Amino acid sequence: MNDKNHLSKLNKDINDLTTSVESLKISFSKCKRIGIKQEYNFDEQESFDSFTSKFARTSDIYSQKILKTIFILLRETPKSFIDKANLAEKLEVIPSAENLISIRDLRNEIAHEYMLEELPRIYKEMFLNYDNLISSIDKTKEFIAKRNWEEEKGKGTNP
Repeated sequence: MNDKNHLSKLNKDINDLTTSVESLKISFSKCKRIGIKQEYNFDEQESFDSFTSKFARTSDIYSQKILKTIFILLRETPKSFIDKANLAEKLEVIPSAENLISIRDLRNEIAHEYMLEELPRIYKEMFLNYDNLISSIDKTKEFIAKRNWEEEKGKGTNP
């Protein structure tokens, strides 16, 4: 795949990420109003299930697609996720490697947590990491804009 194809993929993934973030923000607002509790009624639990799913999906699109393509375009090959996070911080793609690693750890916990008594703790962690995820995404979009990697309206992708 050449740079033009990678730029096209990056722009498609950015559009998917933007849609995902919009949905995540709605779920976050709804769950913030509900608050952290030990027990939830069915509707509240559905709202948190949706927030959990959207948090994981948004972080996946961001960390597994967007950052991967950025590193391909920069011709960088970090081996592990920790290497990727540290390099992204060093290049000022993200504000904090530590925050990105926490987001990824939480995403993994969401994907593998089946114990109901752990859910309030996970929800609290999502509230704590929500702003970090949004600020990382915003900083990455600024990085992309500075490099002129975004699509010009009606002109295709800048090489």
